[in-house]
Amino acid sequence: MSALKAWLIVVASLLDDAAVLMLVFLGLWFFHVEITWTIILVVALAVVAFFFIMHKAVVPSLRRRKVTSAEGMIGMTGEVMEPLKPEGTVKIKGEYWKARSVEGDIGVGDTVEVTEIDGLNLEVRRKVK
Repeated sequence: MSALKAWLIVVASLLDDAAVLMLVFLGLWFFHVEITWTIILVVALAVVAFFFIMHKAVVPSLRRRKVTSAEGMIGMTGEVMEPLKPEGTVKIKGEYWKARSVEGDIGVGDTVEVTEIDGLNLEVRRKVK
């Protein structure tokens, strides 16, 4: 995910907080409650601090590569346990998977890389060293 997209997600999530804060201030103004500049400054600083914390915590996690589900499997490497002619079995992170070679036969013990997932079957190619 690009930095711009991650920032847009954070800004969009903060817009509702800003809208609620604006409604609170408008409600106080409507009921003639005096709001000093000190209170406005403190609230503004709190919002800026919250935005900074969101930037440091959320944006990096949005840009991180997925490590779960099907998207997380793509790019992983494993070892061929049954020859892929073109279908066989591979072992990835201690789990056995049915796999199909996309580039011909691959022998037992060779290292392969996952290129695609089709249901519970992996499509793999020989890992370039």
